[in-house]
Amino acid sequence: MSLEIINANEQKVSVKIKGVPLQYANALRRICLNGVPVYAIESIDVLENSSVLADEGLAHRVGLIPLKTDLEASKQGNESDKIMLTLDSGVFDETRTILSGDLKSQDDSIIPTSNDIPIVTLAPGQSLKFEAYARLGKGTEHARWNSANIVTLTESEKDDERVLTVESTGALDPKHIILSSVEQLSNRLSEFKTIMSEIK
Repeated sequence: MSLEIINANEQKVSVKIKGVPLQYANALRRICLNGVPVYAIESIDVLENSSVLADEGLAHRVGLIPLKTDLEASKQGNESDKIMLTLDSGVFDETRTILSGDLKSQDDSIIPTSNDIPIVTLAPGQSLKFEAYARLGKGTEHARWNSANIVTLTESEKDDERVLTVESTGALDPKHIILSSVEQLSNRLSEFKTIMSEIK
């Protein structure tokens, strides 16, 4: 078995995999997409909302804002631990667009991957104030916890070679997604082996 990085940047990485059975490579692809834990906003408490966007629409939109995730630091805590992010637009005399960069996090390492994601446009005199709660989760539970936007597995010219391409949401480095997926796949196989060995 061999791995070769053929293209890589902060957002996307392509790896040539050689000597790995198709079923294992495809399992790795699926884990890369929705099996690596990342932080996402699960719920919000709306304290004030005079915008045209209903509270439910606001919660949905905010929940899909990708958050940067530090898995190493997260391992030291509990997966059920929640991180609070707050937003208070204030009141202005002119129209303004509230962006993801207006969110303030209690943990400086868990912040939106971009400051320029629009949340809602406020007319003069309108305001928005809420508390949001983020936790670790996996995309198998909900798409908000997907660690990658796109993961593809394509055939190459040789029968035993395939190219795995991972495009990150920005929550994690794409190389880290692949490494974490390999670790998770190995753990799942070990767990399966243990269970099977206990069957008499």
